[in-house]
Amino acid sequence: MATDKELSDFLENVERRAFKQAVYAVRKDESALDIVQDAMIKLAEKYGDKPAAELPMLFQRILQTTILDYFRREKVRNSWVSLFSGMGPSGDEHEDFDILESYAAEAGTEAAESGADKVERQQTLALIEAEIQKLPARQREAFLMRYWQDMDVAETAEAMGCSEGSVKTHCSRATHALAEALQAKGIKL
Repeated sequence: MATDKELSDFLENVERRAFKQAVYAVRKDESALDIVQDAMIKLAEKYGDKPAAELPMLFQRILQTTILDYFRREKVRNSWVSLFSGMGPSGDEHEDFDILESYAAEAGTEAAESGADKVERQQTLALIEAEIQKLPARQREAFLMRYWQDMDVAETAEAMGCSEGSVKTHCSRATHALAEALQAKGIKL
């Protein structure tokens, strides 16, 4: 069982990495802060009695689930907006009213992206994910821990049960293999 101090120390250490991960996923600082806070509360409330060694994996799962919940809520919210978009002002002077013309998407958000940009981004992400899946298991594991979960070399080595040098080697080989594969497919890095 993790003590209150261990849980508090864990949450303090993981906060910055979790925020970066959430911002990368949702692209809004305020929403990312809410997601991280919700994930931390859920961990403390439901799994605070678990051993300290289990906290990183539990928190990662909770964080991912909280991010998915955010996207589900956004999808529902956006569907309500589109349902009511035809309910603009009535009357002859407002007959040409279009809510989409008055809606200005926030720069840097998905809503501000053109359709072509969205498709291109989705295709690029799909290619990257496919290439990551082709990596040998240990390289993939090291790469995801270091660059997706933003763990440092020592944390990754401990989680993988190997030396720090092995982690560096696995990460180096993975990044070179990914760069080579993606450049062969026309993706500029």
